[in-house]
Amino acid sequence: MGEISVNRERLDRLLADSAGTYGAPYQRAFAELARTHRGRPVTDILPLLRRAADQALLDFARQDLREQAEAISSGEPYILRVTVT
Repeated sequence: MGEISVNRERLDRLLADSAGTYGAPYQRAFAELARTHRGRPVTDILPLLRRAADQALLDFARQDLREQAEAISSGEPYILRVTVT
């Protein structure tokens, strides 16, 4: 399970609906990487996740993205717990 901290001012970007500009594109990018990059090294996945997060204007910490990349690489389910700061 992953846990991320999201700044209160950026919470709307993470919780955007499926037609929204921020959270939905990142969710799609994550799902696509999970489908296409299973078994690939974390170091290959990490920059792709960072780019997707940057494009969605989501401020994930390096460790948060590393945990997501590890889940994609291993094929394990990734459950995200969000803490608002």
